[in-house]
Amino acid sequence: MQAPLVEPVEPIEQPAAEEAISLHGATARRGGRPIWSGVDLSVGQGEFVAVLGPNGSGKSTLVYVLLGLLPLSEGRATVLGRPPGAAKSQIGYLPQRRSFDSGTRIRGADLVRLGLDGTRWGFPLPAALSATGRAARRRVQETIELVGAGSCAWRPIGALSGGEQQRLLIAQALVRRPRMLLLDEPLDSLDLSNQGAVAALVQRICESEGVTVLLVAHDVNPILPYLDRVIYFAGGRGVEGTPRQVIDGPTLSGLYGVPVEVLETSDGRLVVVGTPEPPAHHHSRHEHDH
Repeated sequence: MQAPLVEPVEPIEQPAAEEAISLHGATARRGGRPIWSGVDLSVGQGEFVAVLGPNGSGKSTLVYVLLGLLPLSEGRATVLGRPPGAAKSQIGYLPQRRSFDSGTRIRGADLVRLGLDGTRWGFPLPAALSATGRAARRRVQETIELVGAGSCAWRPIGALSGGEQQRLLIAQALVRRPRMLLLDEPLDSLDLSNQGAVAALVQRICESEGVTVLLVAHDVNPILPYLDRVIYFAGGRGVEGTPRQVIDGPTLSGLYGVPVEVLETSDGRLVVVGTPEPPAHHHSRHEHDH
């Protein structure tokens, strides 16, 4: 008996993962002057991405565009599938590092709690009198443990090391369970060991929490082993790709308009030679993209 004909089954096409960030033909201006133009980039959900480039190239400008604080003059952008600014409640933002006076007495855990209550007037009810207060206390404790700051969270923030303070500031940005973190130079003024520790922490958050992270940095080397992608601004333009795709001689030569060579040391560090301002060169933290 002839076997019945079986209709071939078409494979089910899986939907593409939602883009966390998308820019198409984007131009950003400040004071009538273009900072960068014609930028196309895409960042997937849950990726850890570094934003690199010399001072004044537009790294912080990108952050302001994504937060909806600076409208594009040309092109279009989406953030978490919505126009910039529409999804800001789902974004945790850590601005350029704030310094705490050694006499600052607020405890680290209270600083994290401000991430939940900082937009409200008045004092929160004690946890013993409020179910909301108890839930908030649990969430603060969970987030402190997530960033590995349990041993220092109950001490005054002014008495903590720079690395400990930065962990608690990241916890503050995370406490509302955002889908995206925008971290503007969180490694500035940290020593190399703390830079690597914070980078490893951010990668772990990406993997465990599914959070997309954009981290603005001057030097890629402390975070290079942890990155998924890189966005590089220079010469009024921006490119994105994997670190080895972007941080290479031909790509950077095209951005800077001068011959650039990228050398790799025996321990895997990248050394960029020939740029007008080397990416690892540190200026005052108060110099921005103005």
